[in-house]
Amino acid sequence: MNIAASPSIEQAGDRFARRVTARLSEHNDFLAYDISERLRAGRERALSERRREVLAPQRVSATTVQHQGGVASLGGPGRQGWWRSALTATPLLGLAISLAVFITSQTDFGSHEVAEVDAALLTDDLPPSAYADPGFVQFIQTAPAVSTL
Repeated sequence: MNIAASPSIEQAGDRFARRVTARLSEHNDFLAYDISERLRAGRERALSERRREVLAPQRVSATTVQHQGGVASLGGPGRQGWWRSALTATPLLGLAISLAVFITSQTDFGSHEVAEVDAALLTDDLPPSAYADPGFVQFIQTAPAVSTL
């Protein structure tokens, strides 16, 4: 919500600015030359920037924010229609499809991997309870390598 500044507020701001300027300028005579020149250049830059802001035309945005039942949406005059809704929904639809494909492929990959591990455990010479034994790791590390030809 934009509230335009009333003239009394602007006048009060101008008076405050003049008082601050006067206080800053009181001891200007005691400053070194280079410092006073830098301050003068800064004041000129600030004034030129202020003039540029005042003289610059106000830009009006083509898009406006519309409040619709507690939801802010971007839109503008003449930009309503079913095609706009379709264009808005297209990226969401693509995201949903890619997410579904990703989840499906990861689920298939995970189930195949688990099936391979189960098959290896069940066809091995050792019973599955041997893998859970704490001494089995020690046995594997100290056992000599057996070559099968």
